[in-house]
Amino acid sequence: MPHSVPPAARLGFVTPARTGFLPGMLELRPTCENCNRALPPNSTEALICSYECTFCAPCVEQVLFNVCPNCGGGFTPRPVRPVQNWKGNNHLAQNPAGTTVKHRPVDPAAYARFCARIRPIPPEQR
Repeated sequence: MPHSVPPAARLGFVTPARTGFLPGMLELRPTCENCNRALPPNSTEALICSYECTFCAPCVEQVLFNVCPNCGGGFTPRPVRPVQNWKGNNHLAQNPAGTTVKHRPVDPAAYARFCARIRPIPPEQR
């Protein structure tokens, strides 16, 4: 029996009905979830997990130790959406970055307990 849910929704991608973004398109969240540091769309300091939880490089390296506090996964650099319309209207002006701030500072004690058993495991094995 075919699925009634669109493939992008089954995979957990952002869908137009939910936020206004195209299926599979990153939101490019505007700030670090922990320290609330601005992370503009062209920031090379923005890191994301597979669910697009967004943190700045200093928080990932010095506070989170490459363990997402929301899912336990690792982080990778967030891609930069092109400003220039190089092809097919796939650029920042056509598909702007998200503006919703998700400021959820990590509780150090709770995070230490959560991270203790996960941190030694390489992200690709979690």
